[in-house]
Amino acid sequence: MANVNGYSGYDGLGLAELVRKGEVTPAELLEDALAGIDAVNGALNGVTARIDDMARAEIAGGLPEGPFHGVPMFLKELGVQARGTPSRCGSKLTEALVAGEDSELMKRFRAAGVVTAAMCATPEFGYNPTTESVFYGPTHNPWDPARTPGGSSGGSAAMVAAGVVPIAHANDGGGSIRIPASCCGLVGLKPTRGRVPTGPAYGDWLSGYAAELIVSRSVRDTAAMLDAVQGPDVGPPNVIAPPARPYLDELAGPPRKLRIGWTANPPSGGAVHADVVDGLHATVKLMESLGHEVIEERFEIDWAHYFEQLIVIWTSYVAWAIDGVAKALRRAPSPENLERVTWELYHHGCSLTAMDMQNAMANFNLVSRQTGAMFERFDVLLTPTIAQPPLTLGTLDQNAIGVDAREWSRQVFDWIPFTPLFNTTGQPAISLPLHWSPDGLPIGMQFAAKLNDEATLIALAGQIEQAQPWRDRKPGIFYKT
Repeated sequence: MANVNGYSGYDGLGLAELVRKGEVTPAELLEDALAGIDAVNGALNGVTARIDDMARAEIAGGLPEGPFHGVPMFLKELGVQARGTPSRCGSKLTEALVAGEDSELMKRFRAAGVVTAAMCATPEFGYNPTTESVFYGPTHNPWDPARTPGGSSGGSAAMVAAGVVPIAHANDGGGSIRIPASCCGLVGLKPTRGRVPTGPAYGDWLSGYAAELIVSRSVRDTAAMLDAVQGPDVGPPNVIAPPARPYLDELAGPPRKLRIGWTANPPSGGAVHADVVDGLHATVKLMESLGHEVIEERFEIDWAHYFEQLIVIWTSYVAWAIDGVAKALRRAPSPENLERVTWELYHHGCSLTAMDMQNAMANFNLVSRQTGAMFERFDVLLTPTIAQPPLTLGTLDQNAIGVDAREWSRQVFDWIPFTPLFNTTGQPAISLPLHWSPDGLPIGMQFAAKLNDEATLIALAGQIEQAQPWRDRKPGIFYKT
């Protein structure tokens, strides 16, 4: 029995407003979220651990009067640390790992007033744009259970898309906020590098590639959460420019007329599915109808060399992360506690030298400069988020026999050639649910802006949401209240 009539139709700020008006209590909203897990998780397998007692204790202890006061939220089991919760990174190796303290981001989530109600699935150590680890089992897409919800924040995205919670934690080292947002029909913003703190455990997490935030069903929830958590913590390696005004204020009116570059051709030169290209062309027409200047562009980076450096960045991180948690747990990494491809990634990362990393970081700088020069020609770049609609589960198998680090990376980046560039440059990029394939699969469109310019992306996203709203689209698996 739902405590809120139409609970799953509200966004996070909408639920918080009901709490402020006294129409519902945080405890009642929590019970709605837990009932949602009961209703859909058997089909989706997005929630990996329930923390009902901890959530009830949060409420009993008194919640801060933040913008999301009383709103239930789920956490991904990778990245953010919430004291006392499992932090298993989708791996048998780390099955006993429990967070010992709140990270700075978790403290800010709590200050925003959320109630942390459950933990969500991720692929093993996050190096997979789908979410189907051996440890958790596959997570299914609520639009088509045979398809992936994307990754690595696929558990979070599946549960938000299915109406169980309005927002969920996600992070992005190569597209892992934007990819599942595209696959599940959600809003997914990767903020500028350093905008959201990753401390105290990490500074430039994944050599600066990784960023933290949420997936949501509305632009205003994303803007309000970015307002709540942005800004440096104590002692970060870099501090970036603060916003001129709250991001939520950017939704008060339409953006200025923008010069928007667009391309259907990924920097890899690879193929893009016809349904994705159709969605891009429709979005270009939408931008023109909103009064923006739209011009076709092209990437000018050496993908072959860049790809080799992506392998260095990612496998060195995977190896470092595995070694770190293994030592903390006094366990040895082995084929018995790691998936087959992860074992290959681990060994490749361990084989790299300091010179390999220096070369990768030099390419990091070169690509950032080349991309920055592109953005001198326009305000925003529009591309598809991913190259194909959501893949059938099993297509990207991190436990496959005979797949080495290079082949695995090729498979991964063939599907997601548009997203990792902005992890390299640190620029903000957002995926919006603007297209559906003829068979009903969500296809997101990505908008990227200059460093520090989340404001333009949020203002544009708000204008697009009003012009082509998506909130009434519901997947087949949905928590109906």
